[in-house]
Parts: sequence; structure tokens; C-alpha cells
Amino acid sequence: MARIADVNFNRAREGLRVVEDVCRLVLEEAELAASLKELRHRLSLLEERFPGGRSVLVAARDTAGDVGARVAEERYRKDAFALAAAGWKRVQEALRVLEEVMRTVAGGAAYQAKHIRFDAYDLEKLYYERAGLYQKKNELSRAHLYFVVGRADTGGRPLRAVVEEAIAGGARIVQLREKTNDVREVMPLARELRAITRERGVLYIINDRVDIAAAVDADGVHLGQDDLPIEDARRVLGIGKIIGISTHSIRQAQEAERRGADYIGVGPVFPTTTKDCTPVGLGLVTEVAKSVRIPFFAIGGINSANIEQVLQAGACRVAVVSAVAAAPDARAAAAALYGAIYHGTGGSQ
Repeated sequence: MARIADVNFNRAREGLRVVEDVCRLVLEEAELAASLKELRHRLSLLEERFPGGRSVLVAARDTAGDVGARVAEERYRKDAFALAAAGWKRVQEALRVLEEVMRTVAGGAAYQAKHIRFDAYDLEKLYYERAGLYQKKNELSRAHLYFVVGRADTGGRPLRAVVEEAIAGGARIVQLREKTNDVREVMPLARELRAITRERGVLYIINDRVDIAAAVDADGVHLGQDDLPIEDARRVLGIGKIIGISTHSIRQAQEAERRGADYIGVGPVFPTTTKDCTPVGLGLVTEVAKSVRIPFFAIGGINSANIEQVLQAGACRVAVVSAVAAAPDARAAAAALYGAIYHGTGGSQ
């Protein structure tokens, strides 16, 4: 039993350390890393409850005679998240074995092992939420063309077809913005676009409706100034989802960043038929570019004729509606905008 316990204490400790380092050095999640460190400490306390303590376990170790040490293992991991995923599996398997071993040699300690195992399950869930948001934020920062669309914007063409064309042209985020409040109408559309965006590997955002975003497992929600507060939306959706908000002044932009928005929309930059709002002009784009650190998307009346002005004002990300949705060829329109952004930002995408 000592050899089995020793192997699994080592396996659990090593797996926890891998995940802890990913949390600390990649995700930069100090609290989660601290919780994993605490779990390792509890594992050490459990180890001391094995009859004879750690010295007995080390004495029973026989690395040279371990037939499992010569079994070939998968060596390639594509990234830090794959390392962490493998680490979590090792941790859980090892903790389960330790629970059974402790039940045999130190019955009271089995309960302690079980608690550690279930706490590891909870931390794994939290880890995947944080890792998911981290990856979504990375995608968000690399996205430079954001397509906002609803059925009223496509000139009678099928919404699905227009969205597929926009993605093919370079849109990396799609937002469904429907004017109707009838959930029975919106849900089929929301599910259809979720399937398309997931298949194409682009981010999918729902406008306003936190409930619909949660129901279809969208990547996030976009809020207006009068919608549900950011904090409440986060409570509903969880920490693994993106939350964006429309802003029309430098004060609103800075406040959105302070309250934890993952990105903001800034506009309308120019007059637009899709929003009944006074244009904020290029000056606000410049102000936001200088004072806000989170990603922002200039929006409102932007098209191929004026996009260079927007880029020169300091934007490197643009959101559009009519410029793509109302174009005879949505793919070509999106590609033209994408190309303008690429060249206007020095090919930094």
C-alpha cells in the first residue's frame, strides 16, 4: 500500500503544481493559484496521516523496479491549457486512489482525502471558467472586424447567408441584434447563428438579452447604457463570458472599464440609420484610444469610404452593420473593410 500511496501522492502534487503555474503565470489568476497551493498543503497534511508518515512512503519507493515507468506516454501537448487539462486528470485520478488507500490503512483519513478530491472538482470548474474567459479575451483582442446584424438589416436576404458571407470576408465577431422582444422569434435565430459561429470559430455575442445569451451558450452579451448592469449580467452569465457595453462619452468609457467590461463600443462615430443617437465624432475615438486599456470598437456609420479616418483617429477595431449587411456582396464588403483595417494598422492583426 505504501508504494501505491507514494506514487499517487507524487502524481497529485505534480498535477496540482502544473495547474497552479498555469494559473499564476499564464492566466495571472492569483487567487486561484493560491487556492491550488493551499490544496497542495492539505495534501501534505494528508500524507502525514499515512502510518509512519512520509518517511515510510519514500522508503517504499522503487522507481527502478516500477514497470509503469517504462510505459511510453503521450509527450506532445499543444499549449499550456493542454498541460493543465492533463494535470487536472492526474490530480483527480490520484486523489481517488488515495481515498481508497486511506480507507484501507487509515480509515479516518479517507474522509479528509474525499474532501480534498471534491474541493479539487470545484477548483477545476473555476479554472475552466477563468481559462475560457482568458481564451475568449485573446480572441477578442485579435478581432478587428465586428459584424452586428438582425433580420431588419439584410434587405430581405436570409440572415444565415449574410452572416456566413461576413465571416468569410473577415468578420471575427458576430452580434445578433434583433429589435423584437418576442423570445419565441429570436431563439431559433440565436441557436442557428450559434451553430454557424461555433463551426466557423468566431465569437458570438447577443445584444441586450442576457437570458438568450445564456440559453444558447453565446460567448457573451452586449449591453446598452440602460440595460442590465455589468455586475448583474456577470452574475447571470458567469465569469467565463464576455460582456461588452455601448459608450457615448469618455466618462462612460472609463466607467465601463472600471466596472469590469471586457470591451466597449464607441459611437456612433458618424450619422447612422441603425441607431437614433447623436454622432459623437472622431474626437471621442481619439480620447478613448488614449485613455482606455480594454479593447474598443468604433461603431456607427462606418464604411469603406470613411474607415481610414476612423483608423487615423486611433481605432484599430471597427464594428459595422449596414456597410456589410446592406451591401450587394457581404463577403466582398467585409473583405474590403478587413483589408483597410489590416493595412491601416500596419498589418498588426
